[in-house]
Amino acid sequence: MTSPYRETVSNLWVWPEPQWKPKRRPIALALFPAAFLFFLVRAVVDAFSGPYSGWVEAAVIIVVVLYSATYVASLWYGPESAPAVRVLYVAVATVFPVVLAILMQARDLTYLTFAIVVALVLLPAGIGLAYGLIGTAAMLLATAIEAGQPDFDAGVVMLVLTVAIFASRGFVGKADELELARDEIRTLAVAEERARVARDLHDVLGHSLTTITLKAGLARRIMESSDDMDRALAEVHDVERLSRQALTEIRATVSGYRKMSLPAEIANARATLLAAGIDADLPQAVDDVPGELQEPFGYVVREAVTNVIRHSGASRCEIRLGPSWIEVADNGAGSSTVDKNDGNGLAGLRERLAKVGGRLTATPRGEGGFVLRAEVAT
Repeated sequence: MTSPYRETVSNLWVWPEPQWKPKRRPIALALFPAAFLFFLVRAVVDAFSGPYSGWVEAAVIIVVVLYSATYVASLWYGPESAPAVRVLYVAVATVFPVVLAILMQARDLTYLTFAIVVALVLLPAGIGLAYGLIGTAAMLLATAIEAGQPDFDAGVVMLVLTVAIFASRGFVGKADELELARDEIRTLAVAEERARVARDLHDVLGHSLTTITLKAGLARRIMESSDDMDRALAEVHDVERLSRQALTEIRATVSGYRKMSLPAEIANARATLLAAGIDADLPQAVDDVPGELQEPFGYVVREAVTNVIRHSGASRCEIRLGPSWIEVADNGAGSSTVDKNDGNGLAGLRERLAKVGGRLTATPRGEGGFVLRAEVAT
């Protein structure tokens, strides 16, 4: 495993990733660094107050204007440019303070500070730091040659600026990484919410529509084969009740407030199996099941019973419960609780159980039928 120290050192020589497009960047990103350009006014003042000819004064004004424009353009467009263009920005920015120093005096190399900022922003961090240190050394050497001793005051300013920008670049990088992480978290949250709604809608609609279909079919058969209108009306009333209940559950699912109840699902399973003509051997109580497992086990009951009714052709269904497990078994000859393609139903159950450290298995029974078992490690 790469150590954080080695990773940090290696990042010193990595080119910064292209940043935002200009149209997306706030104007403050250009105005804030541009505000510091007023320090260049000092070069103009020195040119007009010193013993310089008119052409030097004009040249200084031109250099200051071009330097300022290059500085702003470098910080505005440079971050999205290719490495070769970034190097060109730094090279051009370096020329202007050197020209100022040639026109006036060696101490004007302190205006390299703007080029140092450009280098630290556009170049790999290690190269930018080296550029700042070399620029500081060049200014000290030039002033020593010209005045007989180095201008340590200006050197300290350049050195502190170099270190400060170098350090702040690290903080900005971490802030960018944090923003990317936040974007990723938001994306994952949206995906998770979509998956939750899809799972819950599958569970709600699959079970409810199966039960409604059975009840409606039973009412039709009663009306076709007998005059027991009271029983037929009771089944129709059940269809109406189940439809309203399904609509309520769908609304609650979409809003994220629906709660699964294991006792309620067992009671619903009993009524649904009875309506389908399947004998139900179900537990009478769920007191042994911990509260945190009742919700995922409730989903197991709903999905498994729905599959038994739809696919198994079974005449009997059994549900067994333990403190950390649940089994749903049938004696049918069809696919029953086993989804051949492991589609939305079982896939959703596996995801729910994985969140509580559980697993799902579906296996054939020796005497016929299938067994769906959910078990949570304790």
